[in-house]
Amino acid sequence: MNYKETLDFLFAQLPMYQRVGKAAYKANLNNTYALDKYFKHPHTKYKTIHVAGTNGKGSVSHMLSSVLQSAGYKVGLYTSPHLLDFRERIKINGNMISEDAVNSFVSNNTVIIKKIQPSFFELSVAMAFNYFAEENVDIAVVEVGLGGRLDSTNIIMPELSIITNIGIDHIQFLGENIEDIAFEKAGIIKENIPVVIGKTQEKTKQMFKSKANQQKAKIFFADKNLTIDYSLLSTDNYQMFNIKKSGKIIYKNLKLDLLGEYQKENIITTLIAIEVFNNKNTSISNNNIYKGLANVIKNTGLQGRWQILEKNPLIICDTAHNIDGIKQVIKQINNTAYKNLHIVFGMVNDKSRMEILNILPKNATYYVTKASVPRALDEKILFSEITQLKLKSKYYKNVEKAIIEAKNNAEKNDLIYIGGS
Repeated sequence: MNYKETLDFLFAQLPMYQRVGKAAYKANLNNTYALDKYFKHPHTKYKTIHVAGTNGKGSVSHMLSSVLQSAGYKVGLYTSPHLLDFRERIKINGNMISEDAVNSFVSNNTVIIKKIQPSFFELSVAMAFNYFAEENVDIAVVEVGLGGRLDSTNIIMPELSIITNIGIDHIQFLGENIEDIAFEKAGIIKENIPVVIGKTQEKTKQMFKSKANQQKAKIFFADKNLTIDYSLLSTDNYQMFNIKKSGKIIYKNLKLDLLGEYQKENIITTLIAIEVFNNKNTSISNNNIYKGLANVIKNTGLQGRWQILEKNPLIICDTAHNIDGIKQVIKQINNTAYKNLHIVFGMVNDKSRMEILNILPKNATYYVTKASVPRALDEKILFSEITQLKLKSKYYKNVEKAIIEAKNNAEKNDLIYIGGS
C-alpha cells in the first residue's frame, strides 16, 4: 500500500472518534494491552511524561517537548487529533513520522490488526509507542486522547503525570459533572509517580488529593506555586511574562511564541512540570527553558492555537472546541482591536450546542459551515439555531467557501476568526 491507500484503510476500516464519535470509543483497554503485548511493550524502552486535561493538554505537551529538545533530549511527541495530516500525531524532535514508516507499520502488521480489530486511536497509539522505541527516543511526551483512566495511552508508567484542568466535555463518555470527569482524568495518577495539577478547582481539588494519597504520589498544584506578575505582547510578536514564586520573580521577561492569552495557565503548568521532572532526572537549565518556550512552534510544529494565518485583514484560527475553551477565545477576541468581526463557525453533531451559541459575540457576521467529517453538524441546522439568536449569518456548504466569502467581505482592519467544535 502507498501512503494514501494506508490512510484510506485506517480511516475507513478502523472506527475513528473524530469522524464517527461514540461508535469509536472503547470503554476498556483490552485491545491496547493485546497490541502492547504483541509489540513487546515498546513504551518501557524510554521515559515518558503523561498529559491529560480538558483544555491545554496539547499546548503543555508541545511546550514540554520544546524545552526537552532544547535540553538535548531526543523527544517523541504523541498528540491528537491531527489537523491536516495523520503524521502530525507522531513526531520526534518536531519531525513527523515518515509516510514510509506509517505504510510499513500497517502493511507489516495486517494480520494482528485484523485479528484484534482495534479502533483508529488504539492502533495509532501502538504505532507511536513502537516508532519511538525503534528510533531510540530518550523520552516521549504522551497526550491523553479522551479522559484518562480508560484511554489507550494509560498503559505507560511515566516519570510524571500532568492534569491541566477540568471542564465539561465528552459528557457521553466521562460523566455529566465536573466531579465525574475529574475521576476519569485522575485515572492517570500512578503509584509513586508525581502529578502536577495545572488549575486548582474547588470541585476537583480534594478528589485529586485523595487519589494521589491513595497512590502515594506527590501532588503539586501549579497555580499555587507560581503566579504571573505581568504579561505583555512584545514588539517581536511574543508573549512575555514575569513569573513569581513566593513573591520573588524567578523568570523575568520569559518569552513564549504562542499568542493565546489562555497560555498563561499552560505556561505555569509547564514550568512546575519541569521543576518536578528536574527533581528526578538530569537538570534542565533556565537557558533551556527560555530557549524552548520561545521556540515551541519552530521546535514542534504546533498549529491552531490563536494562530495568525494572515494580516490585513487579521485572520486567526484556534482549535478551542468546548465551552471553557471558547470562552477563553471570545475573551481574547474582545481584547483585540478590529473594525468589524467576521466568524467562520461550525460544530460537530454530538456536542451540547446552545451553551456555546449563547455566548458568541453579538456584533459579528457569521459564516456558518461544516468540516468534511461525518460528525460535522449540517450547516443548515446550525444556521437555523444561530439565526434564532438574532445573529447575522449565512451558511456555506464547506469551510473553503465560507472563508473565501469572509475574506471578500472583510476590510483590511477587520478580524476574521475561524473556529467552533
